[in-house]
Amino acid sequence: MTEDRTQTFLFADLAGFTAVTEAHGDEEAAQLASDFFERVRELLPEYEGEEIKTIGDAVLLRCEDATAAVELGLRLVEEIGTKPQSPVLRVGMHTGSAVERGGDWFGATVNLAARVSALAGGQEVLLTEATRDAAGKPAGIEFRHHGLQHFKHVNQRVEVYRAAREGEMSEGLLIDPVCQMAVDSGQSAGTLRYEGVEYHFCSLDCIRAFAAAPADYAAPG
Repeated sequence: MTEDRTQTFLFADLAGFTAVTEAHGDEEAAQLASDFFERVRELLPEYEGEEIKTIGDAVLLRCEDATAAVELGLRLVEEIGTKPQSPVLRVGMHTGSAVERGGDWFGATVNLAARVSALAGGQEVLLTEATRDAAGKPAGIEFRHHGLQHFKHVNQRVEVYRAAREGEMSEGLLIDPVCQMAVDSGQSAGTLRYEGVEYHFCSLDCIRAFAAAPADYAAPG
């Protein structure tokens, strides 16, 4: 067992993975998760990152350099989360010390990184004030205040920030309301309008599911 110096732990997971499984079946969902993990592993060497473990549709990563962790998080969202026919991605991270045992890492730093990830919405990279301070001022990246947050089992509230490319305007993705996968507007399987809102779909199966029970999937008004 070793206690390491300050480092950054990053959780990345596929938002809406349960919806994908229900809409498209176990095999397709498992393949999406496998493809996600494979791409993460391809990117890790560029940022001197380490894969700690996978947990369902999530992966826990470790970077000794906070700036590298932020850049890796943005790269994951940009390259994986915006890919058509793929679930959107969310990322959360925190910087601090942790304890290593048998190749796994434990402690408050890891736990808080998981909490921050759960707070993130699709295509968001969220980080704590500790990570922001450790990262400094990376070229071309902005840290936008996301609020003072209260997390379960964390005594004090935590300042959270959203990492974004400098000058980036958030336009939002087209998301299939049934399976929660990203949809390319030019290659969607079709659209339906319900209560004045137009919805885009990745497949005919999702169109049929929505048409049968639109109130189950429509965004709240």
